[in-house]
Amino acid sequence: MDVPFRDPSEGSYLSIRGTRLGWAELVDPRLHDPAWRAQLRARMQAAQPYPHLVADGWFHPELLRRAREEFDLHPFHDGREPDRRYEDTVRSPRHPALGPACQAYFAIVNSGWFLALLADLSGIGEPIADPSLHNGGLHESRRGGHFRIHADFETSACTGLRAEMVLLTYLNPGWDPSWGGALELWDTDGAACVRRIDPELGRCVLMRNGPRHFHGHPTPLNVPEHQVRRSLVTYYYANRAATRAPRNDSRYLHVDRLDRLRRAARELTPPLLWRWMRRLRG
Repeated sequence: MDVPFRDPSEGSYLSIRGTRLGWAELVDPRLHDPAWRAQLRARMQAAQPYPHLVADGWFHPELLRRAREEFDLHPFHDGREPDRRYEDTVRSPRHPALGPACQAYFAIVNSGWFLALLADLSGIGEPIADPSLHNGGLHESRRGGHFRIHADFETSACTGLRAEMVLLTYLNPGWDPSWGGALELWDTDGAACVRRIDPELGRCVLMRNGPRHFHGHPTPLNVPEHQVRRSLVTYYYANRAATRAPRNDSRYLHVDRLDRLRRAARELTPPLLWRWMRRLRG
């Protein structure tokens, strides 16, 4: 017989810049209910074009509003140099300095009970959290920003663990769909968009990772001058043996012709000769 869940943090509070939140209110209590979990699991496994779940209200909206503020209160530098033709976004670095609301959020989604929830929903036996937030953390797209349709990296470049799923929680109150920025899920043939998800405050998207699990927000954002698209992103891993050489970067669905030729040339050129050619070009 299932024992009714009793939150050990009941009666405890978190105060963030004058906002008082009860610890027991930070997450939807239904997430502890086995029957509710079973409904979510069925939705995730039946979803098209690949297993994913879209859910609202998992986290207290005031916690998420305070987390959104902390992008500005604790600014960060994106040390990456992505090709802006394919990805024009800003991400926090590994081991970011976080404000209290973001610390509370990531403490929850990397906690033991939350990992057990994800295992229940996804069927992954022992998902592994990454408290360093490599590739995850705080994500932001500004006016004109975009992320071409792609499949996520397959392994962590830091640990070698296989990336199994990602959780996105959006932080954008009053999002206008006419601005663009919807997350697009494409079919596994890369032929068409199957689902669009607006990045509204409190909306969570849990997605299984796969070499043909294509997604992105490819249309440049048409937002007002001071509006931005923000989210909190967490990757989860498993220690699974690879049967082929895995990727540790994004795989874009639509690649420019010249870039395809460069990629083919690199694959056909011996590594030593390729490095020598790059040094000459540099």
